[in-house]
Amino acid sequence: MAEGNYSIVKEFTLAGLTENLGLQLPLFFLFLGIYIVTVLGNLGMVVLILFSPHLHTPMYFFLSHLSFVDLCQSSVITPKMLENFVMKKSVISYAGCMAQFYLFGLFAVSECHMLAAMAYDRYVAICNPLLYNVTMSYKVCSWIVVGVYSVGLVCATGETVFLLRLFFCKDNYINHYFCDLLPLLEQSCSSTFISEILGLSFSSFNIIFPALTILSSYFFIISRILGIPSTEGRSKAFSTCSSHILAVVLFFGSLAFMYLQPSSVSSMDQGKVSSVFYTIIIPMLNPLIYSLRNKDVKVALCKFIERRQFL
Repeated sequence: MAEGNYSIVKEFTLAGLTENLGLQLPLFFLFLGIYIVTVLGNLGMVVLILFSPHLHTPMYFFLSHLSFVDLCQSSVITPKMLENFVMKKSVISYAGCMAQFYLFGLFAVSECHMLAAMAYDRYVAICNPLLYNVTMSYKVCSWIVVGVYSVGLVCATGETVFLLRLFFCKDNYINHYFCDLLPLLEQSCSSTFISEILGLSFSSFNIIFPALTILSSYFFIISRILGIPSTEGRSKAFSTCSSHILAVVLFFGSLAFMYLQPSSVSSMDQGKVSSVFYTIIIPMLNPLIYSLRNKDVKVALCKFIERRQFL
């Protein structure tokens, strides 16, 4: 394509979740409520784990980082989405768009591998309890978390660098509620082959590898649970595992629907609905699923509130 057809794009217009004017205000209050619950739930978990000594265990160490990632990911996406519901035209600068894409990639990839690390921790705790303190020492857990964030940084940096090399057409309209890879590639006037291959490769690795790790861990966990003689114990363990697995299926299923199907088959309108699950819904649900049903967390919360009352 001739260079005259390129333009220096200074800003993008975001289409938002829906163009139905009658739904804008109800959706604004719905997602505002979800965002408030997300912030309070995840920030509360980070603070509670930080100031509760008996929660300083590997499981809650990983959970505090998952809450941090969920808080950051939701804060990168949701405020701009809320703006889109109340503004006639939601505009984001080119630099802001690239920054949003980079941060989203960093936290989304980190969440995939953090969930895998948490599943592995539960596998060791249940299937190899005698070796748990050695296998999941503080040093090992710290290195696992460093590795998780490192993978996120490498993937987000690699994809963003190639995205920055693309030229964009005069039509700067993005059919999405945030700056995601596929709608951005649709607006490119230059070849997107490398970015598409890189995106598919990163997506495959960051979805399939953690998902297999989680499923394998829970397979062995459930096998061990079946050996519990107490019917009540089995029922409680299955209840906990089923809620964890449901959250994982929703998260990785929506990611796979968005990123692991050919662009010729995918519909961006369907993709936007799928994106709501892994960018907004799951970050809200994770504190409820992984922590608030936990007896240790409830006890820690009561003690934390009592200490604040006596200050």
